Amino acid sequence: MGYRTNPDRILENIDRDRSRRDENRSDDRQATGRELDTNVPGPDATNPERVKLVFRAVERAYVKTAQRDELGKLAARFRAVGDISHHRARGDVSVSIRYMDAPRHDDVGVTPFQVLASQVEEAGEESGSTRDDVNALRVLRQALRDGVMAAYEKIESRVKEAVRERADMGHVEVQVTMDLRPTE
Repeated sequence: MGYRTNPDRILENIDRDRSRRDENRSDDRQATGRELDTNVPGPDATNPERVKLVFRAVERAYVKTAQRDELGKLAARFRAVGDISHHRARGDVSVSIRYMDAPRHDDVGVTPFQVLASQVEEAGEESGSTRDDVNALRVLRQALRDGVMAAYEKIESRVKEAVRERADMGHVEVQVTMDLRPTE
């Protein structure tokens, strides 16, 4: 059997090529949405109103992340041969709030999640689609929504503290990131 027809060598070359691509593109396993809120709350705004303004920036960053092409690329990994085997994956959803005009550290909340094959199958039954990437996209969006809410709940007390310190009286940058990796 020649070099070109030897299946072991072909698979070895495919694995080597995939390993090189994974090393060169470490950011292809995450989807990110960023929102810059430049609306300064009025001087008569109460603390709960100012917290709501920060939360609305988190919501807008979440929507950007859910609509990004990168989330579709993450879902496509469920369809590709060998990328995510058996339709299982682990990941993290993080919410980072940065107060640009205040000498305060970023508030970061991280929530882990897991995608199981049963979730992808259930999404397929609900949508009527047999495409794994479409079903995975539904599961990832649900995990993103739940993860953003859980991560925000973790940092909500620090956001309220920042509002009391008036750190939100300038630019506020919110970044929502979903990171996905295959389970071993």
